Amino acid sequence: MIRTPLRPLARILQARARGENPAAIERENLALRHERMRDQARDRAEGRLLMLGVMFFAAFLVVGVRMGSLAASDPSEPRAATPGAAIVAQRADITDRNGNILATNLATHALYAQPPNMIEPGRVARELAAIFPDLDEADLLKDFTGKRKFLWIKKKISPEQMQRVHDIGDPGLMFGPREMRLYPNGRLASHVLGGSGFGREGVSSAEVVGRAGVEKAFDGWLRDPANGGQPLRLSLDLTVQAAVEQVLAGGMRLLDARGAAAVLMDAQTGEVVSLVSLPDFDPNERPRPLTKGDPSESPLFNRAVQGVYELGSTFKTFTVAQALEEGIVTPATMIETKGPLVWGRHRIRDFHNYGPQLSVTDVLVKSSNIGTARIVQRIGAERQRDFLGRLGFLEATGLELVEAPSGKPLLPPKWTEISMMTISYGHGLSASPLHLAAAYATVANGGYRVTPTILAGQGRRGERVISEATSAAIRTMLRQVVSRGTATLADVPGYAVGGKTGTADKPKPTGGYYKDKVLATFVSVFPANAPRYVLVVSLDEPEDRTGPEHRRTAGWTAAPVAGEIIRRAAPLLGLRPEIETAGGFGVTLAAN
Repeated sequence: MIRTPLRPLARILQARARGENPAAIERENLALRHERMRDQARDRAEGRLLMLGVMFFAAFLVVGVRMGSLAASDPSEPRAATPGAAIVAQRADITDRNGNILATNLATHALYAQPPNMIEPGRVARELAAIFPDLDEADLLKDFTGKRKFLWIKKKISPEQMQRVHDIGDPGLMFGPREMRLYPNGRLASHVLGGSGFGREGVSSAEVVGRAGVEKAFDGWLRDPANGGQPLRLSLDLTVQAAVEQVLAGGMRLLDARGAAAVLMDAQTGEVVSLVSLPDFDPNERPRPLTKGDPSESPLFNRAVQGVYELGSTFKTFTVAQALEEGIVTPATMIETKGPLVWGRHRIRDFHNYGPQLSVTDVLVKSSNIGTARIVQRIGAERQRDFLGRLGFLEATGLELVEAPSGKPLLPPKWTEISMMTISYGHGLSASPLHLAAAYATVANGGYRVTPTILAGQGRRGERVISEATSAAIRTMLRQVVSRGTATLADVPGYAVGGKTGTADKPKPTGGYYKDKVLATFVSVFPANAPRYVLVVSLDEPEDRTGPEHRRTAGWTAAPVAGEIIRRAAPLLGLRPEIETAGGFGVTLAAN
């Protein structure tokens, strides 16, 4: 910018020479400068106004196009969610191994209210309370006459309820489409299925999410559209599950037990054919979890998977199997059973006096604590722990339920020699009935470890744990436990049941054990000559009052319940009854 001097020297000299006032020149130059500055400011302002006008035009153009687009599109409910995250309502079915529906979807409606649009809030509140007894008329009226503009009334209603609400005829009551989860078999397999609920919701759709069981474990898979609606196929057999639940519930009532659990497993693959925990619940109306007290008192608690218990004499089978496998004993080896067996301040006793000696076979058949402790002394604590680890007793089972990781066995803080001895007959180590079923499948199926699974076709045999010869010897002993030992009430003609009873005193929360409360367990394999299935039945505080004396041992409680389950379930599993010969496991087909 070239500045014009206010008093140019040449002009001033000329003006003085002519006798003019030089200040006039300065005023003239100042006026020219101000005029030029006004022109520049006007140009800048006009440019800015032009730019602002273009911006406003562009903004109004965008808004107008968007409004036209919205006016031409179908109305939709805004979502309170992350932009671009749509609500996926569709969920795949769940079936049993034979394709029977365990969980499916049902089209229904949700009921909501827009109080500002209501004509008669008092009448609406009164009639809704009559249709839905769980709603309070006073609370509804308070909500309808308050400041709320939107109110959920019921998340899902039946067609009959929808018609009755429609008959109220108030414009403030609205219906939204829903896809709810339906469990058509009610309580059947409730702990396996778990249940579901609503996640994100809008008035036109809702997201169904798993709350527990396989519904939660496979939540992502069940909601994945890439699966094309293919159902999740479980290893459960619906008819067998119904039979097991019915018999177990009957046994629980007859024996006045606080709870019960049963696991029926394919001995060759580890597939769970039936899994029951009582008391149970209806997944269509899943109850709320307990907020205080013992979680195991809730019907939501899965005793078969989450519950870890001292399983008593059922562990003696593993002690004998390890001793046979390592060549420490044979079935005929004589073991000292004279008691009590004293170890420091501890005394180990038998339920009956079995005399000074028993064979290894009879130690298992008669269930001698002293004999089992004597056998494990020859094995040693370190090798015992390693063997139980290979049977799966040192970790959670890995079953495809969200509850399974919480069923991790409780181990002694130090695996001392006295711990080794008590663990040999089922005290001092707590595990779930599912652990027990998998371990018995391993020792009975020829010695191959199995991993429990709830999915059809996913069962696999793992590493060899014991030899076929040891497995055959154990099967023979387990058959004798039922034919002449502590579990004769579990015998089912035609199915050669083998098994082992276990009666464990229940521990007190404050330490020590109850004198009159037990956990009775019976684990069976059938047919014992070529095991196809393993069944574990566990009863919490059972008591047989049919005789002159009250009996709590597993031979009088869990064993007969298991026998009835086998009698009912074996034909459903496709097993034909066979006639046992006097020579052992040679069989002939029974006449039709």
